[in-house]
Order: sequence, then structure tokens, then C-alpha cells
Amino acid sequence: MAGRLAGKTAFITAAAQGMGQAAALAFAREGARVWATDVNAQALKSLDGKEGIRTRVLDVTDEAAIAKASSEVGDVDVLFNCAGIVHNGSILEASI
Repeated sequence: MAGRLAGKTAFITAAAQGMGQAAALAFAREGARVWATDVNAQALKSLDGKEGIRTRVLDVTDEAAIAKASSEVGDVDVLFNCAGIVHNGSILEASI
């Protein structure tokens, strides 16, 4: 069923390796226009030149950088937030 995401835009964080990279490649294979982001510019280069994928360095802990990326990308149909941190405590105690 290739093409299930044709015409859709997917925004993926932590896309340079692991699950994020696998998601970026899978979404692109299904026809999505993928924005693959990661804080690690060197590792993100592994996705450069892949059909349907645009890469962008992004630190998801930087609110200004997120706002800038959002304005560049435009409408997003799929958000795959793979970036994460280890936090001590509950989600209610976590800051932005």
C-alpha cells in the first residue's frame, strides 16, 4: 500500500538515528514530504539527499528555534516527536 501518506507533511524530531530515522525513511517511502530534525547535525547528514526528506538542525529545548522551524515548515499533517529527555519526577513537575 505504498503512497498512503502522499501529499502529507510529516515533521519528525530526533530523526538522525534509531526510531526517528526509521520513521523518517518509512514516512518518505509512503510518499510524505518529511522534515527530519535533530540536534546532532553530523548524524542528521545520513538523511541528506534521501528522496522526500528535508533535514534541519533543531534543538527541541529551544522555544525560539521551534517557533522558527514551525514558520518555515507550514502546515504539518503528522508530528512524530521522538526526542525526549530523562526527567526525575512526574510530567507535572517538568518545565518546558
